[in-house]
Amino acid sequence: MDEKKLGPKDHTEAVALFRAEIVGALTRRDLSSGELRTALEELSRKRWRSPGSDHTRTYGVSTLERWYYAYSRHGIGGLLPQPRSDRGRARELTSEQRTLLIDIRREHPHASAALIVRTLVADGRLESGAVSPQTVRRLYVEAGLDRVRLRGGGGGKQRLRWQAERPGALWHGDVCHGAAIRIDGKSRPVRIHALMDDASRYVVALEAMHTEREVDMLGLFVRALRRHGASDAIYLDNGSTYRGEHLRTACARLGVTLLHARPGDAPARGKMERWWRTLREGCLDFLGSIASLHDLNVRLWAFLDEHYHRAPHASLLGHSPAQVYEAGRTGEVTIDELDEKKLRDALTVRMRRRVRRDSTVSVDGSLYEIDGAFLAGQLVTAARCLVDLSEPPWVEYGKKWFPLHPVDPVGNSRRRRKDVEAKSTGEPVDFDPPRALLDRAVGRTPRGGSENGGAR
Repeated sequence: MDEKKLGPKDHTEAVALFRAEIVGALTRRDLSSGELRTALEELSRKRWRSPGSDHTRTYGVSTLERWYYAYSRHGIGGLLPQPRSDRGRARELTSEQRTLLIDIRREHPHASAALIVRTLVADGRLESGAVSPQTVRRLYVEAGLDRVRLRGGGGGKQRLRWQAERPGALWHGDVCHGAAIRIDGKSRPVRIHALMDDASRYVVALEAMHTEREVDMLGLFVRALRRHGASDAIYLDNGSTYRGEHLRTACARLGVTLLHARPGDAPARGKMERWWRTLREGCLDFLGSIASLHDLNVRLWAFLDEHYHRAPHASLLGHSPAQVYEAGRTGEVTIDELDEKKLRDALTVRMRRRVRRDSTVSVDGSLYEIDGAFLAGQLVTAARCLVDLSEPPWVEYGKKWFPLHPVDPVGNSRRRRKDVEAKSTGEPVDFDPPRALLDRAVGRTPRGGSENGGAR
């Protein structure tokens, strides 16, 4: 059987054993006070090398006497070095200076200790050399204001490793800014939208676009819903892309809980950030010259299907995202599939609009025309389905639907106008308000009374 060397468990125990070697022999002798004094004085003239030290040194009689009695009464435990009670508390600083330094760090968390000390010395609020940056750093560590913890969310907030209970329970959504591409000689921005399953790290939707709008996110969401069904919840950041009324309404109709990370809490979105890092290192950094979004997207999808979804993942205990995702979908818990009608109902948005006198109405910043000329000037409900953005919107008025189509001003210049005003019958109408009041005043029988049966 292999035997391991038995030695001190740490530096503290090594120091205690060193002290016991010096005074231990004296504790086993029956010495009078004078003999003990003489023995300690003799030991104080010898040089000793303490654990971890490169130099030898002597120890005073009082120190050796303290070790002697501590070892006699408490054994090796009495010789363990005790840390200072004020360790790490910056003894060189007054209470007012400590308060000032802590207040500065809380208000300016990104300022280094060296910069803070240098500034206070320049301002005359600290004497030069009175305190070192190392001392200030120890003060910040004790107060939970060191830069490591501040970068991790600030204030020493506890973080725990967490994960959704199963695939399909939670999706993460985010946007990554890629390098711009040139199309027809013009530089166009690249925004890569993604939805990732939390429990399996499986990317359920990924697409590069030129814009970063709510409607872009909804389009990606629709494609993921059609292929994978609805998740229980979706977790997004606080950008305007994810804060729109349309997305909130669609999630509510589908029974999907919409969650947003706290502002400024970047580590809460760590899984998506790690995914973007993987995508950059494995694909985006090696794209070279791309001439279109189609060329970019086919490369992104190839990276997903041929590498990422198949590669073992450390956080999945060596399993691949595809393995974990498929196992979760075929297990006891299944994802509810959506039919097309439910999807269209959930993603149909409605808004109140007034039809202009020229029979036009504005929907999502575009101008459309309605064929129902009688609706000019009326307040109507404009609607559109976000499942297919190429599908034109429509107007709901009463129980009828009226399609909208883009305005064609040139074509309208050749169209014949419809007469929507009521046409006269050609016969005069007996209508005389002053005479009706006069008849009432003099007690005359109204002309529309029982005597003439309401005739003209």
